Amino acid sequence: MNPRTRLWLVATGGAGLAALLVAACLRLPDFGGDRHPYGDRAVRASLERHVANTVASVNFDQRAFDTLGELTILFAAVLGCMVLLRQTRDEHRAPPEPADVALPVRRYALLVLPVALLTGLYVVAHGQLSPGGGFQGGVVAATALHLLYLGADYRALERVRPIGPYEAGDALATSAYLVTGVAGLIGGSAFLANTLLPYGMFNTLASGGTVPLLNAAVGMEVACAVVVLLAGFLDQAVEIVEEGEDGERDDDGHDHEEPGK
Repeated sequence: MNPRTRLWLVATGGAGLAALLVAACLRLPDFGGDRHPYGDRAVRASLERHVANTVASVNFDQRAFDTLGELTILFAAVLGCMVLLRQTRDEHRAPPEPADVALPVRRYALLVLPVALLTGLYVVAHGQLSPGGGFQGGVVAATALHLLYLGADYRALERVRPIGPYEAGDALATSAYLVTGVAGLIGGSAFLANTLLPYGMFNTLASGGTVPLLNAAVGMEVACAVVVLLAGFLDQAVEIVEEGEDGERDDDGHDHEEPGK
């Protein structure tokens, strides 16, 4: 395909997309009006399924298929980064030097770490009840672990976040979201339809049908994905060095420097 044909193809697709967007915008409710049909319908559907947080109802019930797309984008992005950041043949790992952290920083980080971790888990667990949910809570929980890097050193962080289990957790969480959707098909309903479980008592942890399950799967996937992603970048910055750089080890295990350095 020559450049001119590609340009015409892109222009045609862009024109069609622009026409659809203009047509959609022309039928939107008036700005600042007192009639909001989308919000009213979303709130009504949320209350019918006993989900106290309407945003969670939209994400994991009314538009759960869209959330699957966002989940897949994150999974693919992390996978792509890990492929690009993998250790190559001309690189090796050099043990990081112990960090010299100021005592107030160390105390503060180690004190805040469990609080931040519990806060992240709380946000995930109460996603269908209060603002927040799997995406927000997963990020909080994942970054909370890295306070250990700030308060201690990189080796301490590595001991509490072995990459293998987090990679498996990322894949399992994504699979759990898909399995929940397929279970709806097996049960005679639609993919990701909220018809598998009873809706429970309103404003309780067990309410909302499949919304808590999907929310928990997203929280686990986001948390594991962020940990794996940060591990790839931190490894490159702290441990992985190119052959010939300072800190390379001889066969007998002693450090040496290149001549002239």
